[in-house]
Amino acid sequence: MWVPKWQRDRDRGVDSPIPTQVVSNEEFLPRQQSAQQKHWEHLIGELAEEKSKKLGMDRGDFMRSSMGMATAFLAGNMVFGPYWDVSAAETEDAAAGAEKWPKGEYFVFDVQTHFTDGFSIGSRGSEFLRNMGIKLDQGKEAYGFQNFVKEIFFDSETSMAVISGVPGREIDKNKAGKILEGRDRRGGVLPSWLMSRSKQQLNDLAECKRVLCQGNCAPNHYWDRKTNAPDKSALLEQVEREVKTYGIDSWKWYCHTDPGKSGNGFRLDDEKLAYPFYERSKELGLKVFSVHKGFASQSRTLGHFAHPADVEKAAKDHPDLTFIVYHSAMKHGTWEPQFKDPKNFDPESGDFAWHDALMKIKERNPDMNNVYCEIGTSFGTLAILHPVMCMHLIGKNIKYYGADHVIWGTDCLWWGSPQWVIDAFKRFQISDEICERFGYAKLTKEDKAKIFGLNGAKVYGIDLEKQLKAFPGDALTKFKSAYIEHGGQPDNAAYGWVKV
Repeated sequence: MWVPKWQRDRDRGVDSPIPTQVVSNEEFLPRQQSAQQKHWEHLIGELAEEKSKKLGMDRGDFMRSSMGMATAFLAGNMVFGPYWDVSAAETEDAAAGAEKWPKGEYFVFDVQTHFTDGFSIGSRGSEFLRNMGIKLDQGKEAYGFQNFVKEIFFDSETSMAVISGVPGREIDKNKAGKILEGRDRRGGVLPSWLMSRSKQQLNDLAECKRVLCQGNCAPNHYWDRKTNAPDKSALLEQVEREVKTYGIDSWKWYCHTDPGKSGNGFRLDDEKLAYPFYERSKELGLKVFSVHKGFASQSRTLGHFAHPADVEKAAKDHPDLTFIVYHSAMKHGTWEPQFKDPKNFDPESGDFAWHDALMKIKERNPDMNNVYCEIGTSFGTLAILHPVMCMHLIGKNIKYYGADHVIWGTDCLWWGSPQWVIDAFKRFQISDEICERFGYAKLTKEDKAKIFGLNGAKVYGIDLEKQLKAFPGDALTKFKSAYIEHGGQPDNAAYGWVKV
């Protein structure tokens, strides 16, 4: 059966700051822990018990501290190999960790964050799940906007974030022709109007720019079934609404979904469908397109549209647009059976499905500078299941696209607070052997600074000097300080579902 990850951990007394197994956001069936992951989780518990007693600390408090985080990475090295930069001293001395990994060392700008406002993603209550005996609770508080703020901003070092879209289509008018507003527009799990409203609420509260938002509208969202063609009037009306009324900062496209019931997905290089959208968006001054690529199992019938091949022509034909390729186009998530297929990852070349196609695009077009590789979920899941593939993910992204074209994203709230992913990337390094064998460069602090936030800020036109001056005195920083002073602590809870 499926249970929420936090519930499974609570029932078993697990309080690891790193989720030692992949969770499901309901878009796929979760996988059980591997033998190595079980060993890792057990070892974290053993070490935490030993060290918390030695220090005279409550175990839960220890695990929520920097020493608990260091313990989890140390246990990971004991199980998988010496992949994480962590010393034994950090597990028993908070000052040792603070000196080596100072808070605020990097500006962290997360371009892929989500909340659901209590909405089901769609699989809950389905006949398929009922037949399997799976009963899922709504758990809307855990996925809501208030907890989003806590997890993203209070419990992590994230300074700015993009509220990232999920597939959904708004209803512009009712049957009487009246323009709808707010919840009457519906729009799915996380509609554009809700992202926009949440962005405004948080930025108004902070009196500073802390969040940006995306728009969900895409070329196949408004469809005239009589002519089997886009409803151009409705489509362009929504495009203008999202840019002018909602004030979105970029588009989020899922080419492999069909909210408008067109009967198909679409390609980025479709001159009839996508190109008119590009032109209108340019006219409105919006030139950033974030596109889900990879993780094709989300759609059994349209998953092929998540292949990155269409990025090449679209980017070449529109050099004035920026394309952010989410997930770096990794085809198979670690939760899929195909992930273990020998054909998925070639250890001799370091290539893996669909990510290799994205790399070849840059090889063929070395002067193409308007495509960026985002690492949300891909980095986090590979880090806890296949560290060698993780090295190839980052190594190849930088080798072919450059450290200035790799962008930080986490896909949280699915993973709870993104702090563990942030800590993982701080400690991440490509081994000497793999660097020498595959021609990768060792990551420098300058590289990590670019990836953590400087690249994203450049793409989104953030006046970073102005923002960095505003953050220390804004309301969000004051609330975070009060939260910590009054005992606020991370929950160490990954949101999503696991199989038990």
